[in-house]
Amino acid sequence: MEYVKTAFDDLCILDEERTKGGRMEKRKHIDSDDEDEKYKSKNLEAERRRRKKLNDRLLELRSLMNKATIITDAVTYIEELQRHVKDLSDLLLEMDAKCVNEEETTKIEEINSAEDMKTWGIEPEVQVTSIDGTRLWIKIVCQKVKGGFSKLMEAMSVLGFDLTDISVTTSKGAILVTSCVEATRVGLPDVDQIKELLSEIIKSI
Repeated sequence: MEYVKTAFDDLCILDEERTKGGRMEKRKHIDSDDEDEKYKSKNLEAERRRRKKLNDRLLELRSLMNKATIITDAVTYIEELQRHVKDLSDLLLEMDAKCVNEEETTKIEEINSAEDMKTWGIEPEVQVTSIDGTRLWIKIVCQKVKGGFSKLMEAMSVLGFDLTDISVTTSKGAILVTSCVEATRVGLPDVDQIKELLSEIIKSI
């Protein structure tokens, strides 16, 4: 029996081709979406790498800046210390020079005092006279030297004497001290012993 092609068959073929075409278009659309997703993923990954690289460089730059700041602060601190050391060195040199000048001046004054005493015929002298009980009257003549009077007073205090009505005079390179003293210790030495002690004291001044 011979098959007769009808208009209905043509319609079915056309529908089938359209269906196939629609599926192919849909498949192409799906494949296109996949390619877009892959492209977007690649872009996102590249952007992440770029940001990470940028952050790493920023961290490195901050680290370098911190190091530079620390080094700058250290250099400034060292320079301040050096200036402080220089100022102290200058001060010490000034003090040393002043001490040397004072020592030289003191030596000159002592030499002049000794020469003045010799010129005027003044000799070191110690007189001790008992007044009553523990009270004495003393007279001391010695060379005028820097700090001599203070040393004499300290020595008198160590010996146990309390000075009252004291008089001090300096003239012609000598210092004259007169005072009433009272013994503050029990067992006062005799007058001659006290005189010898005071003579030794003014020799050591």
